[in-house]
Amino acid sequence: MKVRILWILLLALPIVTAYWRSLSGDFLWDDDAHVTANPQVVGPSGLAAIWTTPAGVYYPLALTSFRVQHALWGLNPLPYHIVNVCFHILSALLLWRVLERVRGAWLGAALWAMHPVQVESVAWITELKNVQSCVFYLLAIWCFLYWLDSDRSSRSAYALALLSSTLALLSKTSTVMLPVVLGLCWWWRERNWTRRKSLTLLPFLLISVVAAAWTIWEQKVHSGAVGSEWQSGGLERVALVGKTFWFYLGKLLWPHPLIFIYPRWTIDAGQLLTYLPLLSLIALLLVLWRNRNASLAPAFLAITYFVVSLFPVSGLFDIYFFLFSFVADHFQYLASMGPLALAGAGIVTVLDSLKKKQWVLKPTLSGALVFLVAVLTAQQSRIYSSRLTLWRDTAKKNPAAWLAHSNLGAELDDQSRFDEAIAQYEEALRLYPRDAEAANRLAADLADMGRMPEAIETLELVLRINPDHFAAHNNLAIILIQLGRTGEALSHWEAAIRIKPDFADAHYNLGRALSATMRMDEAITHFQRALSIRPNDADVERDLALALERKNNAGPN
Repeated sequence: MKVRILWILLLALPIVTAYWRSLSGDFLWDDDAHVTANPQVVGPSGLAAIWTTPAGVYYPLALTSFRVQHALWGLNPLPYHIVNVCFHILSALLLWRVLERVRGAWLGAALWAMHPVQVESVAWITELKNVQSCVFYLLAIWCFLYWLDSDRSSRSAYALALLSSTLALLSKTSTVMLPVVLGLCWWWRERNWTRRKSLTLLPFLLISVVAAAWTIWEQKVHSGAVGSEWQSGGLERVALVGKTFWFYLGKLLWPHPLIFIYPRWTIDAGQLLTYLPLLSLIALLLVLWRNRNASLAPAFLAITYFVVSLFPVSGLFDIYFFLFSFVADHFQYLASMGPLALAGAGIVTVLDSLKKKQWVLKPTLSGALVFLVAVLTAQQSRIYSSRLTLWRDTAKKNPAAWLAHSNLGAELDDQSRFDEAIAQYEEALRLYPRDAEAANRLAADLADMGRMPEAIETLELVLRINPDHFAAHNNLAIILIQLGRTGEALSHWEAAIRIKPDFADAHYNLGRALSATMRMDEAITHFQRALSIRPNDADVERDLALALERKNNAGPN
């Protein structure tokens, strides 16, 4: 028992040490949509909206976790980071237990837990989805293996496996390939397959099929993964499968550089070399298949698991993130277990074959390797300390990442470094002219600097790109009202409200404009609407009171 506790500490403490710097990190990109500005997390709508409306997206259990955390400690980022690290530690311990019959189980789990490619999932608060789903994913595998060990007599173990599988999918549907993974584990134990085994896995498969269909629909309808950026042909998508496989495997073997947004590949279906990665992957799988019951059986299991786990993010299906890049470190959080467990087993096998001083070399070399990857992880986690450091690092390593330039401009804006911000916005628009957010922010800076014609021109560009950009309508109206073009300004505020009925700023600004033209009844209506959306706003309360007073003083119409 004491020895097991020691090994647990040797697994958990390095993880805490490696991620220590990230614990003081801030909320990052997309954390506003998931946590800090998500009405289902910080607003009054509550759990009902998460579980009964499309607001739950495809990870209602993860959103529920965020809502519980918000109720406990508000918007202090430190506890959120601690929760992510704790989930990651728990996953590492569960992986160790799942691998317990495999040589080098502890080392394989340690390499996976400490590998720097995992930083994106652990240090980014939004990716609670990854670390939480991973716990249930591994718990499902562990319960399923326990059920197999009981000669399939433990109904409770099977039920717990099915329940854990469902909870994993409700946390994040990247776990959708779990039924296939369970099948691989079953094959590994017994080295055969029967129709009855397929029927046993059918409940897991049905749940996964529903979750997969739900996710595909959500990515298109809710996340917006539609349009020219996602209209890849069938050949391009197939070619991506091979390219993504070798990319992810390469990052596990040589994790440099790690980039928050990697360059977005251009896939030319007319070039034969485009299919070389796919053909080499097929050749590798054929070799492993032919030797699946021989010396390459562990490699067959690990690599097949890797390919299966990457299938949902291999490029065959549209994902909103593909607008920026076809690959991301957090996409291989689950998949990386296979190759890294194989690496752990291989290293221990080689060390066990050494006859001299094995008792010294084995712990020394294993410890040194874990220490090395932990150091790399500690260095990588520093990048996630703030939005500014994250976007600076991304823009430096991938200058073509237009999103990095756009968001870096926003961070510079917050520091009142407007000239630098404008330069970043202009670079983002040069790289991607359809970046409406960069254009909108650029226009706001230009207006603040008194460059009104340029600001108007930029905002009109935004609305040509995206006519439903409610913030651009609001900002354009603000500039037009300053120039005395009241009629045009009112029409843009009305458009903003039509697009986003709960846009408090637009209601408030429209109310002020209507009040200035003595249209008090309409002004009061919009002030009241703004106040219902944003209660206790002192500015809205003041202007509403003034409008009511002016109406009373004016008497009946």
